Amino acid sequence: MSEKILIIDDEQDIADLLEVYLKNEKYIVYKFYCATDAMSCIESGDIDLAILDIMLPDMNGFSLCQLIRKKYTYPIIMLTAKIEETDKITGLTLGADDYVTKPFRPLEVVARVKAQLRRYKKYSPGIITEKIPSELSYNKLCLNVQTHECLLDGEPVSLTPTEFSILHVLLSSAGNVVSIEELFHAVWKDEYYSKNSSTITVHIRHLREKLKDTSDTPQYIKTIWGVGYKI
Repeated sequence: MSEKILIIDDEQDIADLLEVYLKNEKYIVYKFYCATDAMSCIESGDIDLAILDIMLPDMNGFSLCQLIRKKYTYPIIMLTAKIEETDKITGLTLGADDYVTKPFRPLEVVARVKAQLRRYKKYSPGIITEKIPSELSYNKLCLNVQTHECLLDGEPVSLTPTEFSILHVLLSSAGNVVSIEELFHAVWKDEYYSKNSSTITVHIRHLREKLKDTSDTPQYIKTIWGVGYKI
C-alpha cells in the first residue's frame, strides 16, 4: 500500500513540483496551499508523512507542527526560505524530524521522505548487529519497539519518530558510547547529515526534556564530549 504524503505550501509552484516528484515514486499525495484547507485531512489521521512550509498565509508552520504533534507521531519535514539556524532548531524542538531550506533539489526532498518513512515504519538501527529484544529498559525508562511506546516511571512519554529512533539506538547499546557519526548512520542512513551535528544535538536536548533529564547530572543520556552519547 502506498504511503500518504501531506504537502502544505502556499507557493503553488513548489507544492506542485513536489507533488509530481512524489507521485512519480508512487506515493499518494494530498496537496494544500494553506493550513485551513488541510485541517480535515490532518484530523483524519490518514497520513504517513507531512511536508510543511514555515511561512503559511493563515498559520505559522511551527504552530501547525505543534498541532499535529499533539495527536500524531508521523514524520514531519519543514520547508523554510530562511537560513537562520534558530529557525531550524525551533522546528526540530517543536517536533519536526527534518528541515529543507529553499531553494532545494526535489530529488533531495524525495530522498529525505524515503529515509523518514523507512525509519518510521521499521525502526531498525543500522549499528545494531545482534538481535535486539522488543522491549528495552534502563532504570525507570522502558521502550517497546513493537508497540512504539515509551514509558518513564510507568507514565507514557510522547516521542517523535526521530526521538524514538535515537533512544532505541542508545538503549540498544546501553553502557557503550555511540558516536555522533554512528547515530547519523543508524537513524538517518543518509550522507547529507554527516556534517550537521547540530541536528542530533537538538534532538538529544529535546529527548532530555521529555525524560526530565539534564546534561549536567544525567540519569539517562550522558554526553561524552568529542565522541558522542551513551546511556
